[in-house]
Amino acid sequence: MLTQEIRNKVQRLWNMFWSRGITNPITAIEQISYLLFIRRLEEVDEYDNVTNVKKKSIFKGHEMCLWSRFSTLPPSDMLECYQNEVFPFIKTLNGEDEPFAQYMSDAVNEISQPNLLFDSVNIINSIYSDIERDKEQGQHFQDVQGDIYEYLINEIATSGKNGQFRTPRHIIQFICDLISPDVNDTICDPACGTGGFLLGALQSVLTKHTPANKRKEDENGLWRYQNSSDAILNESEKEKVSNSLLFGFDIDKTMVRIGLMNLMLHGIAHPRIERMNTLSSLFYTQKEHQKYSVIMANPPFTGTVSMEELSEDLVEYGKKSELLFLIRIISMLKIGGRAAVIVPDGVLFSTGKKAKSVREKLLKDCSLNAVISLPSGVFKPYAGVKTSILLFTKVEDGSSDWHTNDIWYYELSSDGYSLDDNRRKLTENPLSAALDKFQNRDKLLKKTKQYFHLSIDEVNKRTLELHFDKYKIYEEEREDFRPPHELMKDIMSLEKNIMKDLQKLNGMI
Repeated sequence: MLTQEIRNKVQRLWNMFWSRGITNPITAIEQISYLLFIRRLEEVDEYDNVTNVKKKSIFKGHEMCLWSRFSTLPPSDMLECYQNEVFPFIKTLNGEDEPFAQYMSDAVNEISQPNLLFDSVNIINSIYSDIERDKEQGQHFQDVQGDIYEYLINEIATSGKNGQFRTPRHIIQFICDLISPDVNDTICDPACGTGGFLLGALQSVLTKHTPANKRKEDENGLWRYQNSSDAILNESEKEKVSNSLLFGFDIDKTMVRIGLMNLMLHGIAHPRIERMNTLSSLFYTQKEHQKYSVIMANPPFTGTVSMEELSEDLVEYGKKSELLFLIRIISMLKIGGRAAVIVPDGVLFSTGKKAKSVREKLLKDCSLNAVISLPSGVFKPYAGVKTSILLFTKVEDGSSDWHTNDIWYYELSSDGYSLDDNRRKLTENPLSAALDKFQNRDKLLKKTKQYFHLSIDEVNKRTLELHFDKYKIYEEEREDFRPPHELMKDIMSLEKNIMKDLQKLNGMI
């Protein structure tokens, strides 16, 4: 997480773009992302942090594109260099056949003022100086680009524009630990945004292959590698991680660009993120044959989808995005594949026919392993809706039998942060406790207020409601009442005293 000092500098950077004419939030974030990408590119150019092998510099023949070179120029020269050399250079990275070059081909530099670029470069240099200082003092940064984006995206939410928001990093880490992806998986996010879940999956895989003595407990009580190069992988595994482990789709081209940059900065030489509407007929035609062993997602919800573009296999489930994405994810899983999906709680209790049919497909085509109820403030300040994490395994398509036998329920009343708009870090770390309970759930057979097992026979087949509150224990508040004869004695004594007072009052009149 960003320190307050760094957050203040990021806010200054944002305000500067706004005050100097770049007032569209998405445009400003995109331009800032390009600068962050260029700043980090020189660092990661020295070696591949997945294979830990010295690489041929991508800057060979383009030395003026090095941040350490062009960032020292005076304002006018810096802008000229950025417009004519640096920006065209990053648009062609990885070759024209790679997704990055394809989606960067029509990227536009919107920075036309020398002082805006010069001041932005100085602020970014100052931010990274703070990061290096904080690292030396023990602060652990895993996704600076994502953390800065998460902070900036709040400006979109408060402006009421675009509707994008990033899943908090600690929730992503928690979900990755729940689903435990590995190097032999094919991992996908069908609504990947800036690639947060994909990056989380990469870090989870590398942590799994890092010796225990080289891991570090982070501020949320979850374990992570200290250096990605400490992961022990053979050559074929390194190749898999770098080229064919992670796949993502998003409908927004800007998000695709930022996601590609994010993964490249973390050692993914050939990131596989594509611009595509995963609910569309085009996706079904071109991609339906591609199946994945792990899917993690926080897809858009509380929205509706155009029926004109909607894939035919989804039409029967209506046009609410939260229902359609769940069906699409089920169809994208391999048999035996597992998924972790964040859904608004309405998906689990809505009485509508479409929602019920989605729940029925989930219970029949999959084994619903767990429902983890999240507190309603997890996505503040972007959204306050109550959500849950669904963990399920694909069993087969089109079954008439219930392949869900036992569902484990758990309620997180806190995620370790205050549930207001400020989201301050608290002292407790409930995520690590929840992870431990999940991993040992087969031993936790007694029903408690916080967790319990629910058999498929206990699910109401008429409504198929699945939300936590439907089945949790409600403790009745018991009040001890005094025996009736004691109460009557007190009433008679009170009445006697009242009569005495009335007689005194009558004598005074």
